[in-house]
Amino acid sequence: MFSQTAEYALRAAVKLAANPGRSFTSAEIATEMQVPAGYMAKVLQTLARNGIVKSVRGIGGGFSLAQMPETLTILDVINAVDPLKRIERCPLGLPEHQQLCPLHRELDAAICHIEKQLQGKTLADIVDSTQPNAFPAAE
Repeated sequence: MFSQTAEYALRAAVKLAANPGRSFTSAEIATEMQVPAGYMAKVLQTLARNGIVKSVRGIGGGFSLAQMPETLTILDVINAVDPLKRIERCPLGLPEHQQLCPLHRELDAAICHIEKQLQGKTLADIVDSTQPNAFPAAE
């Protein structure tokens, strides 16, 4: 249900949330999160464009969270890279389906439920629920 890009964005965001005040290069994050370096660089750039992370160039630079982990939700991260799509009309395009048909109404309700669940969990919640040092800072 979630794209590879959303998965990688969440891995990076949780890594950064677990290490507040620290910056990491895209290569460091990619290596630790087991993501191809080029792909991670693009994901981090997208997160930066959408205000989830901030980047600092040069020596000692890197990526860090642009918001507090307590205010940043899982849904915020997903929507920054690959937004969940609600069903607004029947994809069959049939004239008698101007409103959502029963099938697509149920599918949209499921997406709505998932949205609410993800909106209710912050990165801080995720970091707090992981084992100690699940995403340690690189030494």
